[in-house]
Amino acid sequence: MSVAPEPVKKVLRTVTKPYGPRADSEMNTIGWLLFLGLLFVLVPLLPILVGLWVVTTVWDYLSSQFSSDE
Repeated sequence: MSVAPEPVKKVLRTVTKPYGPRADSEMNTIGWLLFLGLLFVLVPLLPILVGLWVVTTVWDYLSSQFSSDE
């Protein structure tokens, strides 16, 4: 009488050796540089964007006041 083999609990299909987790400081540095670059570009544009938003909001309000939907 033969004994049935137990099912495999975890299969790791790879041709390379597994490695342990480590800090990914290179990608962190690239991420921070991208963030600072975008901040450097977008902060000077912020007053222009706010101004455009105010102008369009006032324009919409005035156009709704003077519309001929009576």
